[in-house]
Amino acid sequence: MKIEILGTGCAKCIKLEEMVNDAVKETGVSAEVSKVKDIKKIMTYGVMTTPGLVVDGQVKIAGKVPTAEQIKGWIKG
Repeated sequence: MKIEILGTGCAKCIKLEEMVNDAVKETGVSAEVSKVKDIKKIMTYGVMTTPGLVVDGQVKIAGKVPTAEQIKGWIKG
């Protein structure tokens, strides 16, 4: 599984990264988590407001921080 956190480094982006890492640990899912800071790459996903979360190429949320339960649900499938 590939998880990408879209954001330039704002407080919400950092919070989302922490929440995703916690969710991956708690669910025990094998995932590659990466951070995308390049605005042009972020825009290729159609995301205009960060933070954004992409799981296996699919944008799950943009412009706000989801709940921990939402993240776990997306990771588990």
